[in-house]
Amino acid sequence: QVQLVESGGGLVQAGGSLRLSCAASGSTFLTNVMGWYRQAPGKQRELVATITRGGTTTYADSGKGRFTISRDNAKNILYLQMASLKPEDTAVYYCSAGFNPPHYWGKGTLVTVSS
Repeated sequence: QVQLVESGGGLVQAGGSLRLSCAASGSTFLTNVMGWYRQAPGKQRELVATITRGGTTTYADSGKGRFTISRDNAKNILYLQMASLKPEDTAVYYCSAGFNPPHYWGKGTLVTVSS
């Protein structure tokens, strides 16, 4: 019963910043872990970052030091702040709820980083 809707994707130049948002509705009270995944053209979907309800975070090596995941539990919104973007960050970014494996997915939002 969890619904996830991503927003904030777009075109940005290398070195720029972008913030993605994910609005969650439904049984979010039962979801401890939320996260962001991405899928580049011709590649498999990969984990970007996760966060628990209490604020504990994990990051894939690709985004460490550049990406920040956060959540507003009162508003049921998940965020991904991306800085120092690189062309290899170009992908469709997906919001997820539940972990190992995620149980719910959003439709994705496209991020394109130009060189």
